[in-house]
Amino acid sequence: QVKLVESGGGLVQPGGSLRLSCAASGSIFGVTAMGWYRQAPGRERELVATITSGDKTNYSDSVKGRFTISRDNAKNTVYLQMNSLKVEDTAVYYCNVDRCLPITGCLRDWGQGTQLTVSS
Repeated sequence: QVKLVESGGGLVQPGGSLRLSCAASGSIFGVTAMGWYRQAPGRERELVATITSGDKTNYSDSVKGRFTISRDNAKNTVYLQMNSLKVEDTAVYYCNVDRCLPITGCLRDWGQGTQLTVSS
């Protein structure tokens, strides 16, 4: 079992910046990737960014050039630096970790989410 705890959400004005953090604890074995998803009211959860164990990154088109995902393996933490925030970035942001293990196969764990509100 992996526990993910997100932090760093809040209220920010359009054009502002914020950094989200997600700390992983527990049975952190076989991690293949970590990432961030978001869900706005009335919408489905969508990919924001992912980073593989080999540090390959992937971004949704809506955040490319504005958001940066990174990870600190020593701290088992993944970050999302968000710049040039827009009102449409408002959502609950969820951290996830993908793990592949010999017996259980591949699993995805989720954090509880952190709210980001972009408003003037």
